[in-house]
Amino acid sequence: MSTNSRRFAAACAVMLAFGGAAFAQPYPNRPVRIVDGFPPGGGTDLLSRTLGQKMSEAWGQPVIVDNRPGAASNLGAQIAAKAASDGYTYFMGLVSVLAPSMTLYPKLQYNLLTDLAPVSKVASGIYVLVATPSLPVKSVQELIALAKKKEGALTYSSSGVATPAHLAGELFNLRGGVKILHVPYKGGAPAAAAIATGEAQLSWLSVPAAMPLLSGGKAKALAVTPKRTRAFPDVPTVAESGLPGFEVTIAYGVFAPAGTPAPAIAKVNAEIARVLKMPDVVERLSGSGLEADASTPEQFGRLVNEEVKLWAKVIKDAKITID
Repeated sequence: MSTNSRRFAAACAVMLAFGGAAFAQPYPNRPVRIVDGFPPGGGTDLLSRTLGQKMSEAWGQPVIVDNRPGAASNLGAQIAAKAASDGYTYFMGLVSVLAPSMTLYPKLQYNLLTDLAPVSKVASGIYVLVATPSLPVKSVQELIALAKKKEGALTYSSSGVATPAHLAGELFNLRGGVKILHVPYKGGAPAAAAIATGEAQLSWLSVPAAMPLLSGGKAKALAVTPKRTRAFPDVPTVAESGLPGFEVTIAYGVFAPAGTPAPAIAKVNAEIARVLKMPDVVERLSGSGLEADASTPEQFGRLVNEEVKLWAKVIKDAKITID
């Protein structure tokens, strides 16, 4: 049986479950799997397990988190994309990693836009543009002026080539008309440590990574993106600081294999929205620098498409390649 035939058969089975037949059991009537493309302990894992626990309690069915790390989360995405579209497999993705992959990895074994269906945005994160205390700037405008005066002399750290922090830095270079040199490190911790030691002057860090540096006086915050955060309420966004339209979106969301029946997607979407309103869930995510942020499938789909287009242009203009 072909892949399309299997998906059609699975879709028919789920449609029967929603069709109101007297003999049909309500959906879901067996365990649901959430594939996570990253190892346990990260943001996607926190979100997958938080949603999974609440959904399992509501449905009376196990919701299993299946961590499948590899290839910048693309291995997990591929596994989910090729799974049966029967409403029992979902994928927790980080859009700021998946969207650039469409351009960076031309030989991917799946297509983000056609092989996975958007279900809902789940959470948003914030990036903080931090600088070493000794750098003589207090704002984005002062940074741009200094970078133009000392072209190629300033550096920014990231956790590796083509990571979201690297791409954020290149977008800043393009929008600001500057050339701040990228210095990749082997992970987020070394990239943050480079700011504390002065090996690099700048970096784009998540709120949890930035907080120890800022509270310890080992870095200063120049701006945030895409919006202000309660963690640093007085720090303006990059857009507010003189680069209108500059946004680096850190969006987490749930996808389903293409062809998953609309009623299944609608039920999971509604459940995600319900869970993300729970005070304990909001508090749990906030403690990790994440903001609960549900959406409709259509809204999430538009976001994914916009991110694919944005990073394709940045990668092309900045001539970024993966060796």
